[in-house]
Amino acid sequence: METVTRAGVEIAYEERGQPAADAETVVFLEGLGYGRWMWHRQADVLADDYHLVLPDNRGTGESDAPEGPYTIAQMAADTEAVLADAGVETAHVVGASMGGMIAQRYALDYDRAASLALLCTSPGGDDAVPTPDATLARMFDVPDDADEREAIRYKMQPALSDGFADANPDLIERIVDWRLDSDAPPAARQAQAAAVEAFDVSGELDELSLPVLIAHGTADRVLPVANGELLADALSHAETEWIDDGSHLFFLEEAERVNDTLEAFLDGV
Repeated sequence: METVTRAGVEIAYEERGQPAADAETVVFLEGLGYGRWMWHRQADVLADDYHLVLPDNRGTGESDAPEGPYTIAQMAADTEAVLADAGVETAHVVGASMGGMIAQRYALDYDRAASLALLCTSPGGDDAVPTPDATLARMFDVPDDADEREAIRYKMQPALSDGFADANPDLIERIVDWRLDSDAPPAARQAQAAAVEAFDVSGELDELSLPVLIAHGTADRVLPVANGELLADALSHAETEWIDDGSHLFFLEEAERVNDTLEAFLDGV
């Protein structure tokens, strides 16, 4: 585990896989409230060929949780500090959900990004389709009588396909363990949510000419697939992968397909 301090905030990150001097770097940016565990099914595979950098977003895991609200631009600056600290000159930037927003802002503000892979995310702005009220209620209004493990399972339900949790109890219990260890506490979760709510790069995406992959589940109940379609319209040169009936966490549920897609995209950059 490494740390770097930017503007008084300590950001923790993990390096995995090949040495930075011997392989291209992939940095993974996770979603709202989640720690770097979120990418375990991708990191376990890509570590064979790439140097991987996995930060904990501010407010999450082993990073500091300063008082909010946060901004996506702050978290993009945190990413820049991490990559500079790790001695990385260029990196393929993979982001999901809020992490995809950070990735977009990062590529617009800094020159280290070699490519973008944007999973289940949005450009923000007036045309973006918001998270449905029913999903927000499930994510933020946990029943008072739920214990910690029940609360995590309750909040995660809209992000999964119906029946996935029942069919994969061991995986879900591992995820609950990871989340108990690294989830953003309530104040930091709200601070990250404020960053997501204010995010808008819809008028700037024509500035991006680097290679882009857009992947989105068509049954996403957190950030509906129309947001991925907005990205594809704005980034007409991007490769797209639409996951039929895929959930918000399709990269966990369909990891083999997503890993194959990511590897093919990265190989072609």
